[in-house]
Amino acid sequence: MLTSLYEWFWKDEYWFPPGYSWADTEDSDGVTYPHPRDLLASIPIALVLMVIRFGFERVIAMPLSRALGIRDRLRVKAAPNPILESFFRTHDKDPKEAQLSHLASQCGLSVRQAQRWFRRRRNQERPLLSKKFCESCWRFLFYFSSFSGGFLVLYNETWLWEPKTCWDRYPFQPLQPAMYWWYLLELGFYLSLLLTLPFDVKRKDLKEQVIHHLVTIILIGFSYSANLLRIGTLVLLLHDISDIFMEACKMFNYAQRRLICDTLFVIFALVFIVSRLILFPTKILYTTYYDSMIKFQPFFGYYFFNTLLMVLQVLHVFWSGLILRMVYKFVLAGRMQNDIRSDLEEQNTSDEHSEAPRQKNGRLQPSDKTDTCNLPRARGARGTGSSKLANGHVLAT
Repeated sequence: MLTSLYEWFWKDEYWFPPGYSWADTEDSDGVTYPHPRDLLASIPIALVLMVIRFGFERVIAMPLSRALGIRDRLRVKAAPNPILESFFRTHDKDPKEAQLSHLASQCGLSVRQAQRWFRRRRNQERPLLSKKFCESCWRFLFYFSSFSGGFLVLYNETWLWEPKTCWDRYPFQPLQPAMYWWYLLELGFYLSLLLTLPFDVKRKDLKEQVIHHLVTIILIGFSYSANLLRIGTLVLLLHDISDIFMEACKMFNYAQRRLICDTLFVIFALVFIVSRLILFPTKILYTTYYDSMIKFQPFFGYYFFNTLLMVLQVLHVFWSGLILRMVYKFVLAGRMQNDIRSDLEEQNTSDEHSEAPRQKNGRLQPSDKTDTCNLPRARGARGTGSSKLANGHVLAT
């Protein structure tokens, strides 16, 4: 059964136009072609990239964040509460008022105290500013290196300037060593992003990011196996160039460098719109949909490849909408607002300011390390100036 499934999956008509087969891409006379088994090398590459990222973020990115003045905001911790913690993890992180009332009665708290507990607990789940900076710093390094190296590889190639030449002599297009390593690094990088997804910063467009990474991995794998590297490299190049400015903009936003951040945001918005909404459909989609059919007949790979590219285009339109909303806010406010895909830390209400973390000589005071909202006060405390708790202990001052 496995043998039959294997033979069915690798049928010539699925991967190549009519009249061509896997035999046409076998190495001969010193000429090397892409082979699907080459993609297995992306797995150890992904693991190596994860190790490099771990070291880079701690040795370079974290010290750089401190040098730029990035400081993580001190947070009041939510006190241990098994009932509220269980509800937070299994039901809802932001319960409605009726649920808060029921939970508060179970714990012997007021609704306001239960609401405060959930607010502080949600803030504990949100990533630290330094973590966001380190993540963007790593991605900026990769996208910049990938785009720069890829552009140097393709600069003298005709298909960079005339995409329709991607189909010249297809599928008899030898594999260049530089393109081989570029492709495997890109595939390894997106595999590493999927593997580290549970530990990375969660954004509001998480589902779209997962879809994008999966589609990109499938596109890279399919285009390499079917020797569609020429069109595949153009897709990689168009995506990497806008991502460079996006990650750089985030880095300076976290560092509160407003002028640089605003300048990079304007550049990013222009590059994204031009590369994803103009060049991608008019150059990439046009040549894969129309130019390819001038020389070949439709086949399964043609429909599959174009479908995946269309999924990417839908995501481009979705993200362009988010960017245009940010541009609108930018024009109104005169500067870039926070990334609308990110969760913002909820501010304490006025009754909590007195309990916010205080620093003395750079250290948290003992009374600030835990949340005391669920500790009942003695009945005679109000109006008498007493600071004693019901258990007889005195609050630290």
